[in-house]
Amino acid sequence: MKIVIGSKNPAKIQAVQNVFQAAEAEFISLDIPSGVSEQPFSDEETIQGAINRAKNALKSGEGDIGIGLEGGVQETSQGLILCNWGALATTEFDPFIAGGARVLLPIEIANRLRAGEELGPVMDDYAKKQNVRKTEGAIGIFTNGKISRAEMFTHIMGMLVGQYEYKLTMMKKH
Repeated sequence: MKIVIGSKNPAKIQAVQNVFQAAEAEFISLDIPSGVSEQPFSDEETIQGAINRAKNALKSGEGDIGIGLEGGVQETSQGLILCNWGALATTEFDPFIAGGARVLLPIEIANRLRAGEELGPVMDDYAKKQNVRKTEGAIGIFTNGKISRAEMFTHIMGMLVGQYEYKLTMMKKH
């Protein structure tokens, strides 16, 4: 089975590999654009970015499964909340989607995002680290290391693969 990941981000690649542990799985990671803003600012936009990455990964990599994982933010009455979505695309089904962990961002981070900055560079500056998005992610910083970006996306991947396997099982029964 050829699984094409629509990102070169190590945290996202690890999440996909954590769930697809079959020996016959071949993983390819491609730098696939999300087709949405650099900083998605709603669940809808973040979902669309994940779907775009999954569909285009499937097509570009000529795979059996395309995976798109996308991080964004959602404005709420409580403030700006981190959101994360994934999509799994195949040629036989409409894309499966699943969402992940959410945490309220500190006001100083939220204000910078609202002013047009992107979360990745803001987190590097805030945490005084480089490439936070490729390691623990904002979720890792704000959960004091209890949940890493790879773990968060692994949870999403479990939901995506579970939905896909369920659909396959139901098809075989009918």
